[in-house]
This record gives sequence, structure tokens and C-alpha cells, in this order.
Amino acid sequence: MKTRTKSHPKRSGFHGVLAALVTPMKANEEIDYDRLGRFTENLLKAGVHGVIPLGSTGEYYALDPLERERVLRATVEAAAGRVPVIAGANAGATREVIAFSRQAEALGCAGVMLAPPYYSLPRPEELLAHFRAVNHAIGIPILLYNYPGRTGVDMTPEFIERLAALKNVRYVKESTGEMPRITELLRRCGDRLGVFCGCDTIALESLMVGAVGWVGGVVNVLPRSHVRLFELAVVKRDLVAARSLFFRMLPLLELFEGGGKYTQFVKAGCKLMGHDVGPPRRPLLGITGAEGARLRAALRVSRAGG
Repeated sequence: MKTRTKSHPKRSGFHGVLAALVTPMKANEEIDYDRLGRFTENLLKAGVHGVIPLGSTGEYYALDPLERERVLRATVEAAAGRVPVIAGANAGATREVIAFSRQAEALGCAGVMLAPPYYSLPRPEELLAHFRAVNHAIGIPILLYNYPGRTGVDMTPEFIERLAALKNVRYVKESTGEMPRITELLRRCGDRLGVFCGCDTIALESLMVGAVGWVGGVVNVLPRSHVRLFELAVVKRDLVAARSLFFRMLPLLELFEGGGKYTQFVKAGCKLMGHDVGPPRRPLLGITGAEGARLRAALRVSRAGG
């Protein structure tokens, strides 16, 4: 079943495969900025459409403000304008989020990715005021990030529809893993917001119904496969080939999503693929030997047939 369609309707903005970029570490857990630049270049050569430093896969919560700035500088320099750099600018207080967002804009980032502030559990009206304040403080697009499993706050499609009235709120990464959330977001505000799938295991379904792209940490491990899946599903609309590729990738995606050690598996997977990005920063630890064996087996399946 092969049919060709016109280019995706939102291809002029953020779209496609966005890598939730890892932060390479040395053995002593200090950031390896040189390796970060080289690794970013590797992702761009594989065809990713954008990179997102300082997300949860990038361990932003474990970095101090100076490290966060240096990570952004290194990433923007490596990307050199070839793809958008969308900075994770999350923090626990509105004033900090504004400061990190302004910094990202000043450093040349094309946008910021923002989840609800963590730990404080803001109520809807408080959260609306928070995003309104950030929106008014910057002039670059905001990619909302809904991941209640991490933040403790669920931004429902109804609430996100309210946020879509803000000028800079242009995209949303939906990471609950619930496919009806994707379709409801598309129904409510797909004409105003670009909807990104943030859960690897429903990526194909999301792309087929109209998501503009896929934000993932496993992109660091298998960037070419992710890009190929997007091209098959969205550009060529070749469902048969897209489904075949997705089913090969699925055991790996399920391991990462269900293993409780997403960042740890990402870093271990990068090393197995020839790109050693070092250990996670504590409190996270590397994966066990048994987990490594499961990872190698899933990688073999994912890479079978090309």
C-alpha cells in the first residue's frame, strides 16, 4: 500500500524526529562538552530534524546553571543553524524558568521545551499564570511537555487548548502514552499546535493520524531508524514498510519505556552503538549485566534487516 502525498502541512516549523539529547559525561561525572559537540554532529549526519538539550534524557535536573549554559552553547555551536535547537528550560519556580528561557533565546535556540514546574504541583489557574508569564517574557516558540509521570501534573487536552491561545505556545509533546490524548489534541487544537508524540511505543500510530513528529531519547541510539520511520509514515505514507520497521524497533522501544531506567538504557545503548557518552550522573547508576544482555538482544532485533 504505497501512496504519495504532499509535504507535511507543518514542515515549515518544528517537525520530524527531534532527539532528546543525552548529556555526555566523563568517568568522573563531569560533562564532556567536546564529546557533546561530536555526538550532536553524529545525530545531524543521521538526518534528525532537531535536537533538544536539557530534557529529562539530558539529565537537566542534575546540572547546575553554569553547566546548563555551557551545554546550550556547545549544542548551538555544533548545530550551526542546520536544525533547530530547542532548549529544555525547566525549573521549580516561574522566575527561574523565565531566566533559563531568556538565556536560551539569547544563545540562539529556536525554542524552549517547558513542562509544568516540578514538586510544587501547581493548580490549573496557577499553571496558566505561569505559562502566561513565560510566554510574555520571550519571543521564541514554546513546546509544551506533558509528562505527569515525571512532573506530577497532568496537562489535559482541554487545558492545553487554553494554553494554545498564548502567542508563543506553538507545539506540545504528549508523553502519557495514551493514544486518545494524541487524537484529542489534534481534534481540539491541531490547527494551532504541532503535536509531537513523546511516547516511543505509540509513535507510528501518532504519526499516521497527524502528529508532526516524534521526540525521543532512543533517537540517540538509533537515529537513522527513527528518521526512516518518519519518512515512511509521513512523507511517503508507506504504511506497510513503516509498520515493518516499527515492529522491528518495538522490542527496543518497549524495553526503554517499560524498564524504569530510560536514561540509563539510552546511555548504555549509545555505547553499544559505538558512541560512548559515559555514565549517567548520580543518583542514577549504569545498567546491570542482565539488563545489558536484554538491551543487546533488543538492539539485534531492531537492527535486523537494516
